[in-house]
Order: sequence, then C-alpha cells, then structure tokens
Amino acid sequence: MSHRPSSGLAAVSTALLAMSRHLEVRDVLKTIVASARELLDAEYAALGVPDDHGGFAQFVVDGITDAQWKAIGPLPRQHGILAAMLREAKTERIADVRKDPRFEGWPAAHPDMSDFLGLPIKDGEETIGALFLANKKCPKPQGGCGFSQEDEEILSILAQHAAIALTNARLYERSREFTIAEERSRLAHELHDAVSQKLFSLRLTAQAAAALVDRDPARAKGELKQVALLAAEAADELRAAVVELRPAALDEDGLVNTLRTQIQVLDRAHSARVTFDSRGIRALPAAQEEALLRVAQEALHNALRHSGAGEVDVALVRCGQGAVLSITDNGRGFEPWTVRRAGRHLGLVSMRDRASGVGGRLTVQSEPGKGTTIEMEVPGG
Repeated sequence: MSHRPSSGLAAVSTALLAMSRHLEVRDVLKTIVASARELLDAEYAALGVPDDHGGFAQFVVDGITDAQWKAIGPLPRQHGILAAMLREAKTERIADVRKDPRFEGWPAAHPDMSDFLGLPIKDGEETIGALFLANKKCPKPQGGCGFSQEDEEILSILAQHAAIALTNARLYERSREFTIAEERSRLAHELHDAVSQKLFSLRLTAQAAAALVDRDPARAKGELKQVALLAAEAADELRAAVVELRPAALDEDGLVNTLRTQIQVLDRAHSARVTFDSRGIRALPAAQEEALLRVAQEALHNALRHSGAGEVDVALVRCGQGAVLSITDNGRGFEPWTVRRAGRHLGLVSMRDRASGVGGRLTVQSEPGKGTTIEMEVPGG
C-alpha cells in the first residue's frame, strides 16, 4: 500500500477497532459497512446476512438516505450477483455491474450503480454474509473497474475481521438471551414460592370458615371475608409482578432501572420488605454494571432465603467516577470466619471474584443477631 496516503494503515486500524467495539449484531453490521465505504472511498456499501429461505435476514446499507431506502421497498432476494457471491463464495470485481450477464435489474428507486466490488464473509466454511461496494469515487480506467486489486485486498482484510466481529456479536446476543432466560426462571421461582404461600393461607382460612359455618356463622362470615381479602391481595400482587417480569436487558434499561424492577418483584414475592435507593449514578462500563447486578442478585438471594430478615435495603450511590453498592439486612447474621472454616461460602467467593474482575472490592460485615451488610465498590470507566 505504498502509493496510498500515509494515513492508510491508520484508517484500516481505525476500521478494525471500530468493528470490535460493538457487541450488538446490528451495530456491528452498520460499523462494517460504514468503515468499508469510507476506507475504499465508495459511493455505496451494503452487507447482507442471508436467511434459509432465499432472502436476507438482515441487510444494512450506507450511502443511501432513509427516504431512498424506504422508496426502494422490500429487502432484496438472493439472486443475480448477490446469489453468486453467497453460493460460490468468491470475490467479484466488475467494471459495470449493469452489463454483467447475471444482473437482473433493481427497483425503480434504486440508485444507479456501475463498478462493483463484493466478497463473501466467511466463518470457517460457512458463508455468513456478503459485503459489497459500488461506484468508486475516482476516474475510471477505459472499460475497467474503479476498484483496484489493492482495494480488493483491503476489503478482504475487513471481511476477515468482520467475520470475527459478527460471530462474537452473535455469541454475545445468544449469551444475553440465556442470561435473560435464567433470570426470568429465577424470578419465576420466587413468584412460585410466593403463590404457594398465598394459596396455603387461603386454604387454611377457607378450612377454618367451613368448620365454623354450623356452630358460629358470624365468625365463619368473618373468615370468608378474610378469604376474599387474601384472594384479591394475591391477584393484585401477582398481576403487578407479572407486568414487571419481563426481560430486563442491562444495556437497554440500565443498571438502576434493572435493579429497581427486580427488587420490586422480590418485594412482592417475599414477606420481607425489600427497598431500593439510588443517588447520582452515571452510566458505568458494561462489565462493571453486570458485575454489580450479579452481586446484588446473589446477596439478595442470601438475605431472603437464609437470613430470616424482615427488611432488606439495597443502595447504589455514586462514589467519585465509580459506584458503591450495599445490601443490608436485619436477619440473623453469621460469623464470616466460621462460614469459611465450614467450607460454606454463601456465594461470597463468586461475589468477590466478580468484584475483583472489574477492579473493585467486596466487603462483608456480619455478626450473629446483628444482620449482614455486603458492600461492593467499583471504580469509574
């Protein structure tokens, strides 16, 4: 690349770094397309991810306005040169795409394109996408393509890294889906226990009313009123909890909203009062927010399942550029050193690992009969 501008290598490096910075599949696709178009000075760029039905599951363009894209109509099918790239998995560099025998035309609103450079994006032997550029912004050689062999080599490098970035993004989204499913399952279990307790109370109260019907109708009437009250209360709580029991994506809702929603569900599901307070929190790096959320979940599980607490208070406050999370309960408490000696950890090891993994620290304060406070501090990004 000796005849390219001195910034050429820097531009390639910038493009590759931009690809690796995103985790959402859609963001990765848009970054790949924009980087390719800018780097190779093309008028248009696009990337299609094929589906299994002859179409494209996703198709991202750059160089076309939203109004133009809307006017063009539905996503393209796998036909013509696009189909050949996907089927034969080879690079296509064409002087005028309109004169290629495989060209099958395009919609009326589609911009006019001439020279074309496209190649498949492959993960091993699998073709996971097709990346192509059109209309190189340069004088065209007589009867030749504006895109050069050097452009092809650069685009090939981008495609290789695009495959890695796209595969990583897919793995991240799949992992997040599993995490959401796991969290929904855990919260559903909490609600199941709460429902069981409510139903048990209803059953006992109804049995008491039945036993009193003949010998003390007035008391039986009072018990039946209690049954109606418990049933209404259970219905209201469960309805509210179900509304809140939705997949809370940390990167969409943020740490504060995700914690608040989950704590509201737990407050309804348990007899203990669970509160949440947050002050001055700013967005933190994704890894730190996830670590704080997981530590909060583990500490809440311990407090609600094992401590016998009547109150659990969760606070998340700003500390410099970072944050401090604290979970305090008024339960029975324990001697931390005896827990370690007995080989029981109550999740403390995993909580400490999560804290240290993001440069933070975790402290545990507890005494028998005096409750427990777990505090995690993380630095800012």
